[in-house]
Amino acid sequence: MKIIAFGASPSKKSINKRLATYASSLFENAEVEVLDLNAYQMPIFSVDVEEEIGKHSLAQKFLDKIASADILVVSLAENNGNYSAAFKNVFDWCTRIQKRVFQDKPMLLMATSTGANGATIVLGIAKNAFPFYGGNVKATFSLPSFDANFDSEKEEISNIELREELQKLIQDNF
Repeated sequence: MKIIAFGASPSKKSINKRLATYASSLFENAEVEVLDLNAYQMPIFSVDVEEEIGKHSLAQKFLDKIASADILVVSLAENNGNYSAAFKNVFDWCTRIQKRVFQDKPMLLMATSTGANGATIVLGIAKNAFPFYGGNVKATFSLPSFDANFDSEKEEISNIELREELQKLIQDNF
């Protein structure tokens, strides 16, 4: 089983990438590839730019990575109540090639933030929107207050209840 995981943030210190990496480690007998959103930087999408340069090759590479997966583990950063601009740009370019970006792959959809809300606003947006783009969302998980609930030395959820909740979601849905 191959897992493609990524944090939908361009931050080099992305807490969402760290959460996606950790969650991926909880799947038994899985080959995990963690994508760095920075590897898919493209011009800001517009039909004018697309008309000028065509479909961007990095969007196709991202879609190829999704195609190689059996399961997707995605953790969303919340910027002003929505997706990060970097993720939205990759997503927009990809939809111009293939509307069903997530290709009906089973998905663990997550979000975290340093605040107590745990990026639940963007998580709700994605949970409702992703199925229209081939997102087969099997489970969602929000980790609130990342700094208080994630052990940066062990790179794991330190809050026992939240750790067990995530483990159970994975066990019951994948």
